[in-house]
Amino acid sequence: MTSSRPYLLRALWEWVTDNGFTPHLLVDATVEGVIVPEAFVDQGKITLNVGPTAVQALNIGDEAVAFSARFAGSPMDVFVPMQAVLAVYARENGQGMMFGSEPGPGPDDDGPGTPPDGSGDDGGGEDSPAPKRKGPALKVVK
Repeated sequence: MTSSRPYLLRALWEWVTDNGFTPHLLVDATVEGVIVPEAFVDQGKITLNVGPTAVQALNIGDEAVAFSARFAGSPMDVFVPMQAVLAVYARENGQGMMFGSEPGPGPDDDGPGTPPDGSGDDGGGEDSPAPKRKGPALKVVK
């Protein structure tokens, strides 16, 4: 199955801009293939303003985000592989989405990921108690 990250990223970018806010990406600058201005990287991460007035030729593709922008007055072509995008959010109110790792083999993973239903091994073994249900539950009433 293809990654849901590019689809969610495109949808959230559109949602943020449609509401008049400024979309920002949080990027892991240590991922192989990331091309960003190193001077603005802090602790291996960089926040990029990807609003329509801040970038040119924005392309949110299935494999990467690419655009041209100016950093401290110098033009630069930016390239961010999709797996390096950690979050997309609105600068003004912080609303958006953090991305976690997706199921299935990834660039650093040799085997299958945790199934979407959460039934993967949590390292507890067979003697681990089943998690207790919290909150309301639905019942069929006749």
